[in-house]
Amino acid sequence: MARIRVAQGDITEFVGDAIVNAANNQLVLGSGVAGAIRRKGGPSIQEECNRHGPIRVGEAALTGAGQLPVRYVIHAAVLGDTPASLHTVRSAARAALRLASEKGLRRVAFPLLGTGVGGLGVPEVIETLLDELADTPEDLEVTLYGYTEADAKAIRQALARRGQPPSGE
Repeated sequence: MARIRVAQGDITEFVGDAIVNAANNQLVLGSGVAGAIRRKGGPSIQEECNRHGPIRVGEAALTGAGQLPVRYVIHAAVLGDTPASLHTVRSAARAALRLASEKGLRRVAFPLLGTGVGGLGVPEVIETLLDELADTPEDLEVTLYGYTEADAKAIRQALARRGQPPSGE
């Protein structure tokens, strides 16, 4: 299983190999996490998304990170042509983890996919992400970002229920 860290705040400030974007399948960087990536990373990310998209809901695409303090953005399409669901979160997270592995990435940050515009519940998304992370290699360090302190606390509590305290805490 991946080593899991928990952070609270703005995922665009993460320093590592990549951040995951809670994307739509058109790869249009609109609001929420995607909007923050567009604003802070600069126009090159959207330009690259335009060349990759559209993709299917449940898939992921890799772009450069522009001015962000990571090398890549992994755009995990949790909604678009179909609404966000725990199934699309699971598929998109799996696709994002596969891309991270293929690129040899070691430090990746995930937001709580589908909890913003997608309207999914935080506890259910956390459990879905933790289920997907259970099958990832130990050499991967994943930071799960809760935008609010309540979200970060919910991630810590879910890890504790599974007997897996966050790495480094």
